[in-house]
Amino acid sequence: MGQVVATAERVVHAPAERVHAALADYAGTRQRIAGPQFTEYRVESGGQGAGTRVHWKLAATEKRVRDQVISVSELPDAGGLVESDANSSMVTTWTVRPAGPDSSTVGVRTTWQGAGGIGGFFERTFAPKGLRRLYDGVLERLDADLT
Repeated sequence: MGQVVATAERVVHAPAERVHAALADYAGTRQRIAGPQFTEYRVESGGQGAGTRVHWKLAATEKRVRDQVISVSELPDAGGLVESDANSSMVTTWTVRPAGPDSSTVGVRTTWQGAGGIGGFFERTFAPKGLRRLYDGVLERLDADLT
């Protein structure tokens, strides 16, 4: 078994504080920008930033659907969010950095312990590309939502 890592990054045309607030808004913005791969989305507690607990089913592929229960925490420097799945080793970290007065660089990094053997090889090879496409769509919708 090895760690699998998927990343994506995009400049969003809004100030960092506004972007961070939108990413932390699980009861509103996040559900709007999630995309069709996230189904059965529901906020179980909280809804705004740290302390939020949210459920969704993530369809990484047609055959690979993860039932996720996400607990949200803040990065220590308040520049991002950490989403930890109670049902797996998957952890997604969102970071927001100023990229000018009216724009921000948003990064997303997901890690999990992958399978071993030949299945693990294919997972490490193809899953990051699929998640990158998924997150590219989320980031594109975030940019459109904030502009």
